[in-house]
Amino acid sequence: MAVMRNMDLKKCPMPSQDPNVRNKNFDEVALGYTYEMAINEARRCLNCPKKPCVSACPVQIDIPAFIACVANEDLEGAYKVLTASSALPAVCGRVCPQENQCEGKCVRGIKGEPVGIGRLERFVADWHREHATETPEVPAPNGHKVAIIGAGPSGLTAAGDLAKLGYKVTVFEALHLAGGVLVYGIPEFRLPKAIVQKEIDGLKAMGVDIECNMVIGKVLTIDELFEMGYEAIYVASGAGLPRFMNIPGESLKGVYSANEYLTRINLMKAYKADSKTPIKQSKKVAVVGGGNVAMDAARSAKRLGADEVYIVYRRGMEELPARKEEVEHAEEEGIIFKTLTNPVEVLGDENGMVCGMKCVEMELGEPDASGRRRPIVKEGSEFVLDIDTMIMSIGTSPNPLIRSTTPGLETNRHGCIITNGDDGLTSREGVYAGGDAVTGAATVILAMGAGKNAAKAMHAYIQSKNA
Repeated sequence: MAVMRNMDLKKCPMPSQDPNVRNKNFDEVALGYTYEMAINEARRCLNCPKKPCVSACPVQIDIPAFIACVANEDLEGAYKVLTASSALPAVCGRVCPQENQCEGKCVRGIKGEPVGIGRLERFVADWHREHATETPEVPAPNGHKVAIIGAGPSGLTAAGDLAKLGYKVTVFEALHLAGGVLVYGIPEFRLPKAIVQKEIDGLKAMGVDIECNMVIGKVLTIDELFEMGYEAIYVASGAGLPRFMNIPGESLKGVYSANEYLTRINLMKAYKADSKTPIKQSKKVAVVGGGNVAMDAARSAKRLGADEVYIVYRRGMEELPARKEEVEHAEEEGIIFKTLTNPVEVLGDENGMVCGMKCVEMELGEPDASGRRRPIVKEGSEFVLDIDTMIMSIGTSPNPLIRSTTPGLETNRHGCIITNGDDGLTSREGVYAGGDAVTGAATVILAMGAGKNAAKAMHAYIQSKNA
């Protein structure tokens, strides 16, 4: 059915909580499109025959097709298009960096704003969750079983794709709750945990078995999993080992890694009054780093009652690696950005508590090997920032447990598992790997793309062995 195109140059704004209200609660910031907003925004899509948006999607969703369904008010059809390629549409619609991927290639973005692809994906997934009554169809078993290590976005994606092909899939998760970074890393105000759980429940309904509190490398090794009859294994254990700057004072009380800080808030609900693992009630917080995790930590600290929260970053605002939307939300909520600043020492009081951070001002010099302008210390620029809590958010690397207990598994100098191209095959036959365990900390959608590629390769491997 032909629909009237919407030729507005700007996308429909996303309703959201007022910044001065939301910075005091953990409820979701973005409120989502109404039905009318979604239909109107979908009609901005030109349904381009060459589909440039699809080429920029790591999981290759047929974006024009799902948006055409929304434009025609066929929301169940739109959901079927989405889930043909993505196991986690409600998640991706919220946390995907669409501006650098699908929306970055949208033709409407040439002379105006791109179509709100992520917002429409979220709307369709939420609509389905609220209205659908059918349970997922359980595929016929094919007689083969596979193991997935890690119940994060990469592992869950691989599990879903392999389950659809009839495999008996067991996911081994080290923590007590499935979801990986979706539950321990991304705060409730960006990604409600009930939504993550609903997506996981859908995989379980398809027959995926998720075993929590299973630390592979401790409870079982990869070799023991093969002995148990698993024909192929996908390692998607993430990159949860935090990095520090190795500056004086990092061992003081009140210095956290962003991983610990966010895990205690998100997974253990440390912000609740009756929490069994309460977190320090800080007044002046410095978060060192400029990525999405740094924004999450800073915005969480504000919600926990801090009067002043600083983002301390050694480059400028233009170089911040965090999503533009996350930076804007942080600014609206009162986060103070101290860019071109680098800490050199954490200061402590007589009780060993953080009481300040010695910093230096920076300026940008010539580009380094990565193409980014290299920060250089300004002579005589040292100053002290008055804080009582410091949160380090300068990256993570994979935990060494799996590589240290798996003979013949090759890793690089950063501890990331080495794979043979897009299919995720490692140096061990039948062992595949992907997501942050291979790339280091990256985006949810890139991890999901790796999971899809590995699932295809594992299927081909098992079929060839049994031909």
